[in-house]
Amino acid sequence: MTRYPRDLRGHGPQAPDAKWPGGAKICISLVLNYEEGGENNILHGDGQSEAFLSDIAGAAPWPGQRHWNMESIYDYGARAGFWRLHRLFTARQLPVTIYGVATALARNPEQVAAMQSAGWEIASHGLKWVEHKDMDEATERAAIAEAIRLHTEVVGEPPRGWYTGRCSVNTVRLAAEAGGLDWISDTYDDDLPYWSRIAGRDQLIIPYTLEANDMRFATAPGYITGEQFGQYLCDAFDVLYAEGAAGMAKMMSVGLHNRLIGRPGKIAGLMKFLDHAAKHEGVWFATRSEIAAHWAATHPPVDQERPSEMDQDTFVARFGGIYEHSPWVAERAFDMELGPAHDSAVGLANALARAFRSASHDERLSVLCAHPDLAGKLAAAKRLTTESTAEQASAGLDALTDAERARFTELNDAYMAHHGFPFIIAVRDHTKAGILAAFEARLAQDTATEFTTACKQVERIAALRLSEILP
Repeated sequence: MTRYPRDLRGHGPQAPDAKWPGGAKICISLVLNYEEGGENNILHGDGQSEAFLSDIAGAAPWPGQRHWNMESIYDYGARAGFWRLHRLFTARQLPVTIYGVATALARNPEQVAAMQSAGWEIASHGLKWVEHKDMDEATERAAIAEAIRLHTEVVGEPPRGWYTGRCSVNTVRLAAEAGGLDWISDTYDDDLPYWSRIAGRDQLIIPYTLEANDMRFATAPGYITGEQFGQYLCDAFDVLYAEGAAGMAKMMSVGLHNRLIGRPGKIAGLMKFLDHAAKHEGVWFATRSEIAAHWAATHPPVDQERPSEMDQDTFVARFGGIYEHSPWVAERAFDMELGPAHDSAVGLANALARAFRSASHDERLSVLCAHPDLAGKLAAAKRLTTESTAEQASAGLDALTDAERARFTELNDAYMAHHGFPFIIAVRDHTKAGILAAFEARLAQDTATEFTTACKQVERIAALRLSEILP
């Protein structure tokens, strides 16, 4: 058995109505990353200088040395960029979420005081602005714990949200296991929040962005001018706003950095975007904690069956009857690479169908032969499975006239004599008259074609059965 951990289904084809406060058509989350003073630096006990997200073209770490130019660019973010952004956001009375590196916050007390005075949310951005990808679990777990401890010491209260950024494959799980977090943002996989089952509890994930993000000023391909950045934000806003007007409200994250967007030529693009958004009604600017509180109240986690997390006995007991009297189909599906995408009716139907389709001709024939005749002797004797009983009743086959019952008996006998297996049709898709018409038409088909048709009907019946018990 293998299990595929990535969730490629998400909210599925029908995302929930966000129901933003006041009927807002879009929710905008402004995020300001505060990393200045927490980046790689031998002053901070690191083995090299920083090389990420600056205006230095082709920057590379300097092992064992301070990189004066790099430090100076980060210093600009704290000394000038932050205050320019602070004036912009407070003048417009816009809520902001700070992703604060704990060691950076500790080295910037005046900026922390300004964040708090403005009423901004201060979330954790980890202990240091360094890579987590090569940390073993114990090291990363300790770093997360220390980040929360230091954040609490510096800010005066523990963080309610988390974003590492330079994360490992274990970061989201370890942050969730640390406990006490209302939200985690180390994903980029949706336009809406969602619940993820981690460490036995439901953890809210609020996805972030790397494209509506000023980091693209420092990466290739990226933005060259503030106008390019502003236009991208306006375009993203317009598409999401239109979706919200059509009843599909989404969330838009905007990622910012003091040393990047805080430059005069770059911040002009951000200003144009804010002006553009201000011209529209139904725009909710919110901190990520406000978004988390709204989502938890409006879309709380739903306890549901998760086939991909079941042990084999539970899985086969639950789904072994989906293919009539053929538990081996479920047994083989269980051994496939199941994941969150198979925790829906459509997903699990596909896995079961794959197991059925890959079986031998004789094995598939045995499934066909396991199906009862329509309105036949088993139905009269009330010996059908619960599923078959309900299905036949849905088309009125449990209340036939004597003439109708005689006709079904005649067709059943003729079909079996011709093809060697019972006539199978997804009765929930048809009326009684439609079933009789299909019966008569398919009776005349060649057996090879009819075998294929019957197999497809078996798969359709399975899909309908699953739709009644899974999302």
